[in-house]
Amino acid sequence: MNFNVGISSELLLVLMVLAGAASYQFYKGRKLNLQLMEFYLRKIEGIVKPEDKDYVWLGGYIGFRASYKISRDNLKKFEYTLTLLPRHSLLYFPIALLTSRHDKLYIVVRPFAQIKREAHLIQKGYYRLKPDIENEPLLQREEVEVGGKKYEALFEKRRDLDRLKSLLESLPKPHNVKHIALTPKTNVFYILMKPEPDTIEESVKKIVKFTNTELKEGPFSS
Repeated sequence: MNFNVGISSELLLVLMVLAGAASYQFYKGRKLNLQLMEFYLRKIEGIVKPEDKDYVWLGGYIGFRASYKISRDNLKKFEYTLTLLPRHSLLYFPIALLTSRHDKLYIVVRPFAQIKREAHLIQKGYYRLKPDIENEPLLQREEVEVGGKKYEALFEKRRDLDRLKSLLESLPKPHNVKHIALTPKTNVFYILMKPEPDTIEESVKKIVKFTNTELKEGPFSS
């Protein structure tokens, strides 16, 4: 028996156009993501000036994880993870815009000084699943507004909240910060933010300054 499977010229044309678009998107998106990775790495490394550094490639063109040993002032370690939207994928990019929404920069600062109390500022409506905060039932709670965005504040003492809020207000685009926290259990200063090339340098400088001044001499460590 003979089976003739035909493909219309219109369908063939559509497939060829999609293949061409996917190929163009791949090379264009890959180039942009690689440029962003190189830019952020160069800017952040230039500010923190690590004594030792280690990088882990996350695979594909979606980002990397960096660990910097500083051992200077109040900075013991500066770690960050950069995850980028899959700009190189024509099919997955629109889905990622709905699920991930934007590029993400997760910063973990490990100071020499001991952080004594917990405090969080979390942009309202950002998390689909609420982050697990171990001591949440013991923390005070209120709503604050910074940069036109509402944040849920969780804290032990108000002066901790006021200093985190002051740092947030000093950043070039406060609304890009989605979660900022002090966690005494792990002795970590944590920031989740949307990175942007025109503000990354000033933002990281403010974070480093905050660590070297407020976390060293302020009430967080006393």
